[in-house]
Amino acid sequence: MSVEVLPESTLRDVMDLLVRLVEAAGALIIFVGAAWAFGRFLLAGIRGGGVGRQFNRIRLSLGRFLALGLEFQLARDVLRTAIAPSFTEIGQLAAIRTALNYFLGRETAAERAEIEREHRKEADGSRAPTGPA
Repeated sequence: MSVEVLPESTLRDVMDLLVRLVEAAGALIIFVGAAWAFGRFLLAGIRGGGVGRQFNRIRLSLGRFLALGLEFQLARDVLRTAIAPSFTEIGQLAAIRTALNYFLGRETAAERAEIEREHRKEADGSRAPTGPA
């Protein structure tokens, strides 16, 4: 004897709603990050001379928003395959997740290293002698 908690059609409708909500959340995160980065870029340009120095910080922050938004998009794909996934879908998700984590991790580490180098240059410059003693 089999007990059905929810009819399959209702379960599919609920999952479709959840997929759409998670997809919208991911898109919203990416949009907010892009708008924030653009705003910071404009402010740095308006203030003058700061775009070059702020560029890597802005880019790193945007990368974090993108990574989070893409994680939501991946969650959407996981939800989409929650009901009777095929081995092909599971394999595709695993490949996408692996590649995404690898490349975003590399990019984030490189940006952090660049920001640390900038901080060291600024700190070394502020310790330089100011004139003849």
